[in-house]
Amino acid sequence: MTGNETPAPGALNRDAIASLLADHPPLLEECPDPCRQLQPNGFDVTVRSVASYSPDTGAGAIGVSDADRVLPGSTELDFGCDGWLLLHPGHYLVTFNEVVNLPHWLMALGRPRSSLLRMGITLHTAVWDAGYSGRSQVLLVVHNTGGFRLQRDARIAQLVFFPLSAPDNRGYEGRYQRENL
Repeated sequence: MTGNETPAPGALNRDAIASLLADHPPLLEECPDPCRQLQPNGFDVTVRSVASYSPDTGAGAIGVSDADRVLPGSTELDFGCDGWLLLHPGHYLVTFNEVVNLPHWLMALGRPRSSLLRMGITLHTAVWDAGYSGRSQVLLVVHNTGGFRLQRDARIAQLVFFPLSAPDNRGYEGRYQRENL
């Protein structure tokens, strides 16, 4: 399969994803370990950085107009010299290593890896729209009162890819296009 072919409805499997990884541009790039990240029904994405929110970083806002959107500030956290970070209960902004390049006929959903759920940790994600390209972010929430240790480059989420019923002629044109590049 190439970027010009639209597969049958349903989530893409390992072979379809692997084929798109070889496209130009590749479906995902800057992957620490693509062979390990490629899964039967998706692709695991990994931690590049983690930031925290605090009351002094300001409030966010969403209005009717995009001009009324204000993102709160965040403070990037430093991984220890051993590559680990201890996260206390709370919410954190995670930026992935991988750059996602979705063709106009493909969208994605992100889900937490099941190990996170078993530890009292979850991720909140949005839709990856057809035509989006960028280094995505998700909200990681530590519910476990004992905290959570996280290593840089750890696989924490899986992107699952779904073909559209027809390609979108425009593709994603929002403010997060080419984010974190």
